Amino acid sequence: MTNGLLGQKLGMTQVFLEGGKTVPVTVIEAGPCRVSQVKTKERDGYTAVQLAFRELPDRKVSKPVKGHFAKANLPAYRHAREFRATGEAQVGATVTVSMFTKGELVDVVGVSKGKGFQGVVKRHHFAGGPESHGSMFHRAPGSIGSSSYPSRVWKNKRLPGHMGSVRVTAQALEVIDVRPEEHLLFVRGAIPGARGSLVAIQKSKKAS
Repeated sequence: MTNGLLGQKLGMTQVFLEGGKTVPVTVIEAGPCRVSQVKTKERDGYTAVQLAFRELPDRKVSKPVKGHFAKANLPAYRHAREFRATGEAQVGATVTVSMFTKGELVDVVGVSKGKGFQGVVKRHHFAGGPESHGSMFHRAPGSIGSSSYPSRVWKNKRLPGHMGSVRVTAQALEVIDVRPEEHLLFVRGAIPGARGSLVAIQKSKKAS
């Protein structure tokens, strides 16, 4: 049907493996998702499956969004994302976390935590200057190389600016446990985003 589904990051904990070893894991409430649209090569130029996650009350839904889900005879949902199609998919079908198995590798896509405007020490890991008394150079970026030539700042120069709040993919994370009855997925290590943020989980490209 598809190679992934949507979920919500719940937080991190640790679990005990056989032999007593502990590993850090991220707990994800993965699905259940509904198939809200199926893209075909003939009609759309490519094949994909659109999944919907987190049902919404009608009072919070705009008319265009409500009409989109009405075509699939579904209630409105908060999130809708496209995933690669694998085999046949029917509009209205339900996709659950049981599509993943313990031990396989997954890629998790999320939006990293926003950290606002940051300087070069925090943003680019510059060492900074001496912290001793009398030094006039502590956390400033230093020379940026602009003189009579080129009389401008080169593109992609590492300078202060907005940090975080970008799309990040954590690749090849091991599935430690799957609990279909609770819609929970336990993956080894950390994933991008804050607690409660939307994530997309899909079968790892590196494992295929």
